[in-house]
Amino acid sequence: MVRVRMTGRERREQLISVGRTAFAELGFDGTSVEELASRAGVSKPVVYEHFGGKEGLYAVIIDREMLSLENLVMDALGTGSWRQMIEQAAIALLTYVEEETDGFLILVRDYKPGTERSYSTLLNAFVEKVSDTLATAFESRGLDAQLAVLYAQGLVGALSMTAQWWLDEREPAKEVVAAHIVNLCWNGLAGMQARPKLGEE
Repeated sequence: MVRVRMTGRERREQLISVGRTAFAELGFDGTSVEELASRAGVSKPVVYEHFGGKEGLYAVIIDREMLSLENLVMDALGTGSWRQMIEQAAIALLTYVEEETDGFLILVRDYKPGTERSYSTLLNAFVEKVSDTLATAFESRGLDAQLAVLYAQGLVGALSMTAQWWLDEREPAKEVVAAHIVNLCWNGLAGMQARPKLGEE
């Protein structure tokens, strides 16, 4: 049987796919260049040639996952009412967890210093987007727009932490989880007080 030689681009994509699986299974520290080469069926120099080592491969994978997740959630937050945006964002994030599990695992569990962006910087971008939307809505309702960032942190934090929990649980179904997140967030926003105080019934 004749082996078909891959083009440089095809080999690069193969190594990215192999690396994504390996980093998700073994973590950054547990993945060696030897492991990557073995899984790809190549010699170690091939990995170095394309990425300069596992750090370069890892950085490319992180960048791709970040962009993919950012586009999904930002699109979800782009249109609709407050409630629709919360629903869309919840489903988008949970769908990413469900369909791109390896990518999400790498983003939330195995961040390494030295990469330009991290999951936390991505969450900050989501907070900024939600904050801008809430600020406009707050002004129209006579609420303090400067507090929008505080509420945005709470909303994004609730969604992110629930998604990380669901990564391991996978029960109940993502639609049920999303509905409960929306229930908490929307009913909280709908009955929001201008000057809430602790200890009030």
